[in-house]
Amino acid sequence: MSQSVSAPISDNPAAQLRSPGTKEFIQETVALTRRLFIQLQRRPTTLVAGVIQPLMWLILFGALFQNVPSDLFGESRNYGQFLGAGIIVFTAFAGALNAGLPVMFDREFGFLNRLLVAPLASRFSIVVASALFIATMSLIQTTAIVGLSAVLGAGLPGPAGLLLMTVIVLLLVFGVTALSLGLAFTLPGHIELLAVIFITNLPLLFASTALVPLSFMPPWLQVIASLNPLSYAIEPIRYIYLHSDWSFTSTVMRAPFGDISLGLAVGLLLIFSVVALATIRPLISRRIS
Repeated sequence: MSQSVSAPISDNPAAQLRSPGTKEFIQETVALTRRLFIQLQRRPTTLVAGVIQPLMWLILFGALFQNVPSDLFGESRNYGQFLGAGIIVFTAFAGALNAGLPVMFDREFGFLNRLLVAPLASRFSIVVASALFIATMSLIQTTAIVGLSAVLGAGLPGPAGLLLMTVIVLLLVFGVTALSLGLAFTLPGHIELLAVIFITNLPLLFASTALVPLSFMPPWLQVIASLNPLSYAIEPIRYIYLHSDWSFTSTVMRAPFGDISLGLAVGLLLIFSVVALATIRPLISRRIS
């Protein structure tokens, strides 16, 4: 079912002499992104299901643990308030992890080869378009979760807090999207990609601070959760929800190896995203060249 990506354009001297321009790169990135939104418009159930699923998680998990003593969840007034940050981050992570699937299907059905023979200024626009689409979807889902959390009594951060939450979500989305696209160009078919997604998804959720605080976990799981990038997105967002006077020096997580400040958590997410993009870009370039 899977097809190897051929490289017919590399034999085209005119294409090799073509110098990539910023205007052409933006133009083709916009066109490729628009194609993904047209696909979404033709299959609106994808968007509807993507928004409803995290809201169901928020409602059902919040109801399931509503009678748990509130002092188990730190400064949160109830489990619903504690859970909101975890649902936001996990939803963005799951969406980004699936980013490679459309590219994989394009490979298998041959559409990717049509793109590769097109006179693109840079084939990396294929990657950027996928990242922009997933980022937009994640922001739509995040907005719905934040709105429902406010209705359920979790409160609402100020404008600066909402802006920082957006930055945190986007950093995580760009990094995970890069990894997912790298897998889409590396694995032989969508069955293998789905297997990796299923194996990765839930273990990373349970090995993070999305559902319970770090102090609630056994020591070995605390170490794993402290190394999980999801925890570095969840804890800053949770702190922003609970503290209107937040600053980048505020301690948001007490890991086994030391305290993590809000600024350090955001910086580590930035490093994760940059390293993921820098690592995956040469691989993708080799695969599509």
